[in-house]
Amino acid sequence: MLAKKTVKNQITLPKAVVERFGNVEYFAVSTDGESIVLRPLRESRADEVRTRLASLGIRDEDVKDAVAWARKKA
Repeated sequence: MLAKKTVKNQITLPKAVVERFGNVEYFAVSTDGESIVLRPLRESRADEVRTRLASLGIRDEDVKDAVAWARKKA
């Protein structure tokens, strides 16, 4: 399979490659000196927690307030 770099430094991945990774939107890019390595980034557990908190209506400010309350000296 081939991929061509455009003048804007963009590369379109072959369909057969992309299909192996489902709905992955982001890839970590690195190099070993001779090769370009793409690693799919999947939604992290932290993202799942943020999504759940949002669905419960809990905002960043609520979390900050709860942490401040828990850290208060008695």
